[in-house]
Amino acid sequence: MGEKKTLVFSQDWFEITRPTWEKLFLLGQPSRVLEVGSYEGASACFSIRQVASFRPLEIHCVDTWEGGIDHQEAGVDMVSVYERFQSNTANMIAGMPHPVQLTVHKGYSDIELAKLFAEGKSNYFDFIYIDGSHQAPDVLADAVLGFKLLKVGGIMGFDDYLWQEELPYGRDPLRTPKIAIDAFTNIYCRKIEFLDAPCVQVYFRKLAE
Repeated sequence: MGEKKTLVFSQDWFEITRPTWEKLFLLGQPSRVLEVGSYEGASACFSIRQVASFRPLEIHCVDTWEGGIDHQEAGVDMVSVYERFQSNTANMIAGMPHPVQLTVHKGYSDIELAKLFAEGKSNYFDFIYIDGSHQAPDVLADAVLGFKLLKVGGIMGFDDYLWQEELPYGRDPLRTPKIAIDAFTNIYCRKIEFLDAPCVQVYFRKLAE
């Protein structure tokens, strides 16, 4: 497709996720998508193409575009990352036959998700993807707030379930998403059903408020 020439990504992380999303989007038929952690817009561009090829899409992207600890230590130029996000999503939207309402929330996810809840978007989104901070307290906050924003029957997913940060003194369990995702899914086990996914990710359908 012609639009691929206008998309620029420095990383191909999303390619691992793509086959799973293709199945989930066919299953859930989302029209309202929320993602926490957008980086250069690879996942957002997938959502735009997958949905707006057939119907209108409302998509919200939450990110500080300041980078996490791992990005900062690697010296990633986050200003350029944000510029690529803007360019990639704009170019993808321009090629779609159906309208796309893209709202960018540039800020910390706990604040931005709380704002969405205050705006009346409880039980609103069809698909929510959590791929922001890798620190356990942040992931847990994103999960709890995101669950409130997810409609009954909607799908929520988490990336980097097994990601761990290598530290001079070893691995810190509080600096990984897994402990937070496990805590959330255990506490909410009567309100969710797990969906098939690769072991590095977790997805579930919301069954009840």
